[in-house]
Amino acid sequence: MRVRLLVCGVMGALATLLSLPVLAAVPSVEKPMAVLRVLDKVTARVEEIDVQTETPYKFGTLFVTAHSCRETTPDETPESAAFLEVSEIKAGQTEAGVFKGWMFASSPALSAMEHPVYDLWLMGCKGGATAAAP
Repeated sequence: MRVRLLVCGVMGALATLLSLPVLAAVPSVEKPMAVLRVLDKVTARVEEIDVQTETPYKFGTLFVTAHSCRETTPDETPESAAFLEVSEIKAGQTEAGVFKGWMFASSPALSAMEHPVYDLWLMGCKGGATAAAP
């Protein structure tokens, strides 16, 4: 009985592994700057900002830090992705995290920043290539 359960468990695990999609690595180039569009919903102010990687940028009460910005190589389907960390500091309060994760230029709703006052979208990356990633 135990052997039969073990065999069924192994077969189930193999079936699960075989059904997983195979993901291919897409070549990308690291860029030193993320281009973001920010909307202040209260004042209807829209700005396109350039955020240098690892340098916090202040917009209203938000602090935006781009840790990485990558673009696909010219021979691939165009895509830009940035790893962003957004926090908010209101007067008399401590810093509160608002968003931390990858944002994609072609699919802004895939990992959107949810905030009652601000909207933020990745438009792309720019600057000279600093390193190629596999």
